[in-house]
Amino acid sequence: MRWLRRCCCCCFGSGGGAGDGLVWDVALKAHASGDYSVAVAQANEALEDQAQVLVSPASTLVGVYDGHGGPEAARFVNARLFSLIQEFASENGGLSAEVIKKAFGATEEEFLGMVAKSWPSQPRLMSVGSCCLVGAIEAGTLYVANLGDSRAVLGRRATAPGKANKNHKKKRVVAERLSRDHNVADESVRREVAEMHPDDSTIVLNSHGVWRIKGIIQVSRSIGDAYLKKKPDYNNASNNSSGSSNPAGLVMMQYICPFPLPRPVMSAVPSITTRRLRPGDAFVIFASDGLWEQLSDEAAVGIVSRSPRKGVAMRLVRAAQLEAARKKDIKYESIAAIEKGRRRRFHDDITVVVLFLDDRGDSRSASTGGAAEGIDGTFAPVDVFSLGPDDHQSEDPTRPVLR
Repeated sequence: MRWLRRCCCCCFGSGGGAGDGLVWDVALKAHASGDYSVAVAQANEALEDQAQVLVSPASTLVGVYDGHGGPEAARFVNARLFSLIQEFASENGGLSAEVIKKAFGATEEEFLGMVAKSWPSQPRLMSVGSCCLVGAIEAGTLYVANLGDSRAVLGRRATAPGKANKNHKKKRVVAERLSRDHNVADESVRREVAEMHPDDSTIVLNSHGVWRIKGIIQVSRSIGDAYLKKKPDYNNASNNSSGSSNPAGLVMMQYICPFPLPRPVMSAVPSITTRRLRPGDAFVIFASDGLWEQLSDEAAVGIVSRSPRKGVAMRLVRAAQLEAARKKDIKYESIAAIEKGRRRRFHDDITVVVLFLDDRGDSRSASTGGAAEGIDGTFAPVDVFSLGPDDHQSEDPTRPVLR
């Protein structure tokens, strides 16, 4: 994966939703074994989702990072994780699950180190974190690594029993989840957390029907969230590094996490799935939980399998927004008119990358202007709202296919 050292290309896409200044997409581009589509919808005052795709003739990396408490952790991961994956892959003779796990750990340590230096003057950074979802393809193997509740779902062609069909295009496409949600809404995750803290009967609490660790946070794994991982290091919150009073830090400790933590209550160790790609594997949807809060795995796979490739990520975003509008008994156009910050009342930030898996070797689709000859990449905008009017396109590929 030495190609990442040379990669300096940053390709921004265009606004994909007519009349909505908080959406952005790249309708279709090429990667080593197919095409991909990216879309983002901003809901928060500052976009807390970040995303990137890097491609070479032989490798593809996808990253979706869903921040909480602020955008800083997701932006940090966006800036560092891929470089660390490349560094460790070079040192270890190629990509592997262990390389990815090591890169996650190094990213965590770097971010917590930055927080340790900055928290006396910026105590809020102690409560900033990010879910982290990475997909990597190299030499016919797909790796999916995950912290938190972003999700990767495979669309796989399957033939119904007794109905073998040689034409794969007519086969049913089924959903297969490739990642595990680290969210205590899941009973198995609650059990896992409880087993790690047998002496703490309040490690997971239910408040108003929502399960949270210590009554604070739903995800059990992340990058960051120093106050739930390194709190013993910050016990002397009333003093900063120079020994002077730090009332902001004291307030942070008292009101954000006012109880003693004998050990970390969150982890940065990812779940990793390794899969040898098979002929029936059609595409993978990588998305933040803003999508999965609105659409099931099966619904999302169905939309992709029935839609044209171009603009398909935005079709998923639009379908999620339509569902959010339906739940509030309003029209989509009403959501599209709501400004950032206030829009969070209707849906979260949504980030989607759809990665198609084609069995076509080094050939490129003429319609995509492929990148087989070199290195390419797509970085979603740090903040969609900051895009100027010239960054938007007139074509609207976003009408969902919802049959």
